This record gives sequence, structure tokens and C-alpha cells, in this order.
Amino acid sequence: QGGGMKEQFDAFLRQLRFDLARPLPGRDAQYLMAPRPRPGGEFYDTPRPDARRGGVLALFYPHDGAIHLPLILRPTYPGVHSGQVGFPGGGAEEMDDDLAATALRETYEEIGVHPSQVTVLGQLTPLYVFASNYIVQPTVAWTDYRPEFHCDPFEVAQLLEVALHDLLDPASRRTETRNLRGQPIDVPYFAVVGQTVWGATAMMLSELLALPSMNLAPRS
Repeated sequence: QGGGMKEQFDAFLRQLRFDLARPLPGRDAQYLMAPRPRPGGEFYDTPRPDARRGGVLALFYPHDGAIHLPLILRPTYPGVHSGQVGFPGGGAEEMDDDLAATALRETYEEIGVHPSQVTVLGQLTPLYVFASNYIVQPTVAWTDYRPEFHCDPFEVAQLLEVALHDLLDPASRRTETRNLRGQPIDVPYFAVVGQTVWGATAMMLSELLALPSMNLAPRS
């Protein structure tokens, strides 16, 4: 990684940290990638009283002169997120100090990146996921080098290393029609690394990609 590349990464990280400390793009940005019409309307956006809390990690790192982040393809199992692409993360446990700690712990358990390797930059807007009844807090972080990933085969069918510039490419944003609960729904998604990234993960990515710092992301 040359000096010029490091300067570019540093400028991106300074701006990203600044963006995350200011008022966030929030729900409007999330909803750009939300299925439409919202099945059942606003009802799906109000957390139930028994909603659990979870944390996920958007972990940036440099690789081949560009910024990447890991997503995971979940194994096929009887459950609402079977076979879907998401951030590493999961439900809060009593041992976690906060939801950033949840995201870091789960990332270590799922893909083997130790919290000591990671610098937390800030957090995005929490998102209520109706299907799993979770309020999910995304944490944004950085590590200075491409981690050595060690995936838990029970949690991760495949690790996906996604280049940030691919997510920022307007051509990666697409929409397909699906039948959900008996009605046709337009489902926006990101088409990256041969996968379809939709639902809550796409909504969280949409807010992340709306931050001004994304204009500074180095391209290889």
C-alpha cells in the first residue's frame, strides 16, 4: 500500500468518522432499498414490545488498493434468514457492554476477526426487522489490513468480500418483483459478487452508502 493510497484511506476514514458523528441520513436513506409497497404499511416498522436487540458490523478494510467489507451468506436452515446475505452479527447477550460489543463479539465468532484488530468509527441508524423481531444496530468499523478470516461453518456458508466501489456503482442497484404474503412486492437489491443482497441488510447498506464520505472512497 503506497503512501498516496494510505493518504486516500486516511482522508476517507476521517470523513467517515465525521459523518457518523453528525445527524445520519436515517430512515429516508434506508427506505430507498426497502420492499415496496411495505406489506401491511407502517405496522411493520413499529417494534413489538418483546423485540430483541442485535448488533451487526460493517467492517471496512483495504485490499488490492480498494476498500472492501465482508458480508456472509447464511447457510440454509429452517429460519427467516436462511440462505440470505447479511453482515456478521447477531443477538445481544448479557456479557455485551453495548450493541457495538455485540457486533464485535459476533463477528469474531462468525468470521474470526478479533475485536483487538478493529477500530470502531461510529454507528448507523437502528433498524427494526419485522421478520425476526429484532431491533438491529449497525456499527461501522475499520481494520488496517485484510483480516485472516476463519468462518464458523454453522453460521457462514460463504464469506463474501465486497468492494465498496461495486456497492457504490448505480448498476448494482436493481429491483425484482416477488410474491410476499399473496401480493406482488417490488424488492430492491444490490447485485454484487454473484449474490442478491436485499431486505434489512440492503436498507442498512443504503444508509451507509448515502454518507458524504463515500465520495472519497479510493478506487483501485
